[in-house]
Amino acid sequence: MSFPGLPRIALPSPPAIAFASIEGKRLFTEALGNGNMEGFFELISYYQSQTETNYCGVSTLAMVLNTLAIDPPKKWKGRWSWYVESMLDSGEPFSNIKSEGISFGSFVYLAHCNGAQIEAFRTSESTVDDFRKCVILSTCKQDCHMISSYHRAGFKQEGKGHFSPIGGYHAGRDMVLILDVARYKYPPHWVPLTLLWGAMDTIDEETGQRRGYMIISKPSRAPSILYTLSKHVGWVGVAKYLVDDLPLVLKSEDVKDIQSLLRVVCKSSSSPSNFEEFINWVVLQVGKAEDAYGGQSCLSSEDKARLVLKEKVLKQVQDTSLFKHVTEFLSSEKSKSWSRNPTTYGFWEAQISAEKSGNSKGIKRKGWLEADGEKAIKVTVVNGNSENGFDQVLPSRNCILTALVLALSPKTWSGIREKKLSQDIYNLVSTETIPTSLQQEVLHLRGELQLLKRCHEDKVVEEAVGASMF
Repeated sequence: MSFPGLPRIALPSPPAIAFASIEGKRLFTEALGNGNMEGFFELISYYQSQTETNYCGVSTLAMVLNTLAIDPPKKWKGRWSWYVESMLDSGEPFSNIKSEGISFGSFVYLAHCNGAQIEAFRTSESTVDDFRKCVILSTCKQDCHMISSYHRAGFKQEGKGHFSPIGGYHAGRDMVLILDVARYKYPPHWVPLTLLWGAMDTIDEETGQRRGYMIISKPSRAPSILYTLSKHVGWVGVAKYLVDDLPLVLKSEDVKDIQSLLRVVCKSSSSPSNFEEFINWVVLQVGKAEDAYGGQSCLSSEDKARLVLKEKVLKQVQDTSLFKHVTEFLSSEKSKSWSRNPTTYGFWEAQISAEKSGNSKGIKRKGWLEADGEKAIKVTVVNGNSENGFDQVLPSRNCILTALVLALSPKTWSGIREKKLSQDIYNLVSTETIPTSLQQEVLHLRGELQLLKRCHEDKVVEEAVGASMF
């Protein structure tokens, strides 16, 4: 009795060479001997197939994040840290990704938001020779991986735009190995590097931008200790206002002192509301510290060290001269945007903790210090019915606004007419006079602010993404 086989599409060959074919195996053996398959074994260990037809981007990113052992923001199941496609949303409804996929810029932004160090190159910003050099360098390493965004038509394949990782390079034949994440459609295959370049050098009809390639690695340090920008799509307008519009507003306003300057920043008719929610507190992930078998909350030495460092950096924020001006400003303002009820504000922060941990029932607010004014909020986090908890310090709104103003580009203040005020604000926001740990926080936020604006506009350039790896 015969059974029908799985419906498959024949891999157009040429130009592609199937990985499992005799010729494909020979290419693999030779490339391995030449040292250009170093990342292959790591990638193949986490190789997965996209679960929806438009999930090639998020499936590729999840695969590479797992390969690099980058810790996700919450547990997958139980005690297991594992990226799945549904974790990778850009603030838009995930149904949009299911129906439309993600763009090149959104991919870069998602990778950055999930703790990866990423370099992105559109073909309009690179050359085929640059691409070849990056392929060679990335396939000779185990700690970074390349992802290609290309159009399938270049290989006579069915479909349109697609993302997949590059698994290796054969120098003699100048061919790359594509680990196609649409495994139900095509197997891994070798293609000429110049042909892949041509497939990348195409226009994405949705964005009007060219496709390209990215190199992803694990950063040497945690990207943030205290703050990170919200990735919700609604904050794109806030980012645009802070980066593009605020300098023009300040130039047109007759600003006389720091208090009136802060008032313009927060209350201009051009500014979006809810700046306070634009920065999310990066909380300790309780799920990391849970004993999956006993249900007890037990902080590791690493987690305890992070808590100590968080409190230290928070204290550094409060010690800045700018913080004193912000405190004075907020105490004198009655704007609805900045008059959140202290208890509600504290509970809202605790809810963020719960969402980050993936265990909302296991987080309880047990007591509060003053949430308003200069004092931060302090909560005791309890796991389930256990009384083995720990204190988590959450920042006051004064700290949040101080961090946001510090993170603005120095060019923001260039249009201020009053010379003394201009010098005063430059002195207050200078990163040269603050401690190194706080300086890293501020520069991280500044980079995220630029990235949020640029990536959602699909105007990614190398400088907007991160420092060079090579």
